[in-house]
Amino acid sequence: MLRNSFKLMSQFSRASIPTPINQQLYNYEVGSVQRKLLKEACEKLRNSTIDIPCIVGGKEIRTGDIQKQLICSDHNKVLATFHQANTQVLQEAIDNSLEAKLKWETLPFEARASVFLKTAELLNTKYRYEVMAATMLGQGKTVWQAEIDSTAESIDFLRFNPKYAEEIYSQQPPANSPGVWNRVEYRPLEGYVVAISPFNFTAIGANLPSSPALMGNVVLWKPASTAVLSNYIVFKAFREAGLPDGVIQFLPGSGRVIGDFLLDNKNFAGLHFTGSTGVFNGIYKRTADNLVKGLYRGYPRIVGETGGKDFHFLHNSGDVELFVNSTLRASFEYQGQKCSACSRAYVPQSLWPEIKEKLVSGVKQMKMGQSDDFSTFMSAVIDKNSFNNISSYIEHAKTSPDAEIIVGGKCDNSVGWFVEPTIIHCKDPHYKSMEEEIFGPVLSIYVYEDAKFEEALELCDTTSPYALTGSIFSTCKYAINTASHKLRNAAGNFYINDKCTGAVVGQQPFGGARASGTNDKAGSYLNLLRWVSARTIKENWLPVTTWRYPHMDSEN
Repeated sequence: MLRNSFKLMSQFSRASIPTPINQQLYNYEVGSVQRKLLKEACEKLRNSTIDIPCIVGGKEIRTGDIQKQLICSDHNKVLATFHQANTQVLQEAIDNSLEAKLKWETLPFEARASVFLKTAELLNTKYRYEVMAATMLGQGKTVWQAEIDSTAESIDFLRFNPKYAEEIYSQQPPANSPGVWNRVEYRPLEGYVVAISPFNFTAIGANLPSSPALMGNVVLWKPASTAVLSNYIVFKAFREAGLPDGVIQFLPGSGRVIGDFLLDNKNFAGLHFTGSTGVFNGIYKRTADNLVKGLYRGYPRIVGETGGKDFHFLHNSGDVELFVNSTLRASFEYQGQKCSACSRAYVPQSLWPEIKEKLVSGVKQMKMGQSDDFSTFMSAVIDKNSFNNISSYIEHAKTSPDAEIIVGGKCDNSVGWFVEPTIIHCKDPHYKSMEEEIFGPVLSIYVYEDAKFEEALELCDTTSPYALTGSIFSTCKYAINTASHKLRNAAGNFYINDKCTGAVVGQQPFGGARASGTNDKAGSYLNLLRWVSARTIKENWLPVTTWRYPHMDSEN
């Protein structure tokens, strides 16, 4: 009886979540306290190696199957070691999660929300510099990139999601007949949710497990091996904020071992994923095969944000300075390792000489170096595999008659995995670097005839299988309207006279379609709706005294 009462309280809460505001950003200027504290945190992590266990039901498990997270800009230095989950650990995690679910889903919504609201405050205070330093050293982010990711965006997710959840719970049927009360209960999914987070955003690591958990679900979280330290710090903040044991299990390790085991279980209820399109497609297929076999209790909710081949499109009326600076930032900040990064651009022939000169000049002024050197604009790419992949595209461009490298093109992995910011002028609009996701600091540009603006828009729309982000640069309202219409399916996040990166929680819900994912819009109520299953309840207060209807009465 007590459990049922708690359940009603959780779904019909009248407490008001504080109105969220976006986290203030620090600039870490010379002489500031923030700069001093961040430098100290970086130095501390550089001079230590953290040992990270699996955590199941609050219990630390060290399997002995140890892997290393390296500093990507200084790959002789081991930042952390971590114990990989095996099938025994995974089975224990499933069992413990299902046990924890019985209590967690009946907890009042206010109590669940307060965990994540408190986590936001911990990331803003106690853990701010530690999680930033781990993001900088482990994932290769410079100061500003770590600030907008591991602190600001993580905090925003944790503050805005409870407010979105409150709005969902408040959505009730608008009409009731006399003597009847209709209501909707938003239940968590039946089973567990698997969260698989990527290396490139600590904030995604914070959001992927916490958003389903906020809605009453239990989550098994597999962090990226190249982001395991920053994600571990976020998990410590969850626990310190009062997250009960077993609600989120922390399971570093092999993606294939973890994914296959957790997907092949009747209690698999949902996936929250960010990563490559190929991996996501494999998961989708495995889930479909398991459905055909009748393995699951229901249809798992599959939510994924995957690849991108994002564009900047310049009309001949556009502001050249705005286009150049926006493109340099969107293409080369964080070494182009954002799913939203600008990796292709379309430039009118009349403006190309000026654009080319300014882009080349900008790239030549960019400083590359260690991520904890506050004067750098770019650091190293994430690992050896990424370095080799990016290098292969650059080497192909060096010998292709359809491409010309106009700046950059050097790669050096002697100390870290460094790839110069590289711009390729593509003579063929379908040259491979215009079509394929590279996920590195490589920008491909196609120059179109000014009179063929609409034909070039058609090329932009059809060249890539992805549809994540894109921008139009123009001062002509007709051109902007034409581009917005013709590219309406080419980008889930579309920008006008702004760079295609930098979506802010609470301002631009993020996600794309086509090969870029399910477009469930992280940072909005749309994503949270995927983690609940609605039940309609009709309560009748008036007795039914007959089975007959009035029209059945005799006229005599």
